[in-house]
Amino acid sequence: MIYLNNAATTWPKPPAVGEALMSALAAPPEGQGRGGLNAAYTLSSCRAALGRLLGIADSGNIFFASGATDALNRLLYGLLPARGDGACVVVTQTEHNSVLRPVYNNPHLVKSVSVVPCDSRGVVTPEAVEHTLRQASSPCRLFILNHCSNVTGVVQDAKTIGEIARRHGCLFVLDASQSAGCVPVDADGWQVDAIAFTGHKALFGPQGTGGYYVRDLSTFRPLLFGGTGRDSSVIGYGTDPYEYEPGTQNVPGIAALKAGVDYVAQRGVVDIMIKEQALTDLIVNDLSQYSEVTLYGGAPDGDRPRSGVLSFNVRGLSPSDVAYILYNTYGIVLRSGLHCSPLIHKVLGTVGRGTVRLSVSDMTTDDDINTFLGAMHELIRGLR
Repeated sequence: MIYLNNAATTWPKPPAVGEALMSALAAPPEGQGRGGLNAAYTLSSCRAALGRLLGIADSGNIFFASGATDALNRLLYGLLPARGDGACVVVTQTEHNSVLRPVYNNPHLVKSVSVVPCDSRGVVTPEAVEHTLRQASSPCRLFILNHCSNVTGVVQDAKTIGEIARRHGCLFVLDASQSAGCVPVDADGWQVDAIAFTGHKALFGPQGTGGYYVRDLSTFRPLLFGGTGRDSSVIGYGTDPYEYEPGTQNVPGIAALKAGVDYVAQRGVVDIMIKEQALTDLIVNDLSQYSEVTLYGGAPDGDRPRSGVLSFNVRGLSPSDVAYILYNTYGIVLRSGLHCSPLIHKVLGTVGRGTVRLSVSDMTTDDDINTFLGAMHELIRGLR
């Protein structure tokens, strides 16, 4: 099998990830705690490693969740009450349903939703952001940006867009689900107010891991409450500090996530990005020769940064047909459909059927790409 669906979840993982997971599962609970290993150390060391990778000095404000969907819901529901009921929320046309569904299905907190359009390549320009914020029906309270599209692979200018959002009085939330681990993220340098990330993609952790960061906890109220093992006498928090990780944490998963983060740190995010871009450019340059293939996203001249995600369609075949043929004939795994990001397909012209999505990781080899391209050549010749 040749696996080119890493935007869904990365495979294979570095060997150290599985080793860390199994070691944590085998360890007995320590003392009276609920976690194996030394749970407090496991969580704090992973927080510190994530802080170094994502440019977060105050890693104590990183909290774990089951993934980016969980993290985004906690952020959106937790930040809005602190900013006042009936808020105006601004999103972009590139957002995932993990953002769109919480804001569109939260009428008690969200008064209105404004959408910043992207251009035909999936780029959200600073001019479009400025225009949308000026035209919003009420003052914006929260601005959410998909740092890297899971459809086109385009990386947005988070620093500039965040500056515009803050100038309009918005809390700036960055969805780093597709960028954390394969595209540089500088939370402090970009002055983001909150970040959501998942563990099982470019950070190479297991599924069921991820989390979020909040710069100023005074703006944030936790969504979940429960036991924490710290001070069980407190029921109503009042003026006491909130606790943001109730219940039993996924200590084995977080230990494995730490191993994945360590791998990324040792390899270097920039080096990973360069490799993935080179593999993607190879595909773009090769498939661009065929009139039957439509590519979506950043232009092949490299004038826009992009990750290792690429969408395309083949004239005469549905995306699901292409994915079916590649898997069942050649053993190549890709993904077809809308990829849980419905709004961007309006500008791409692919609303009715979606796209075929190919996504590489640091584990993808040149041989994998050459085999894929050979399969595509045969598939296209068969249509002529």
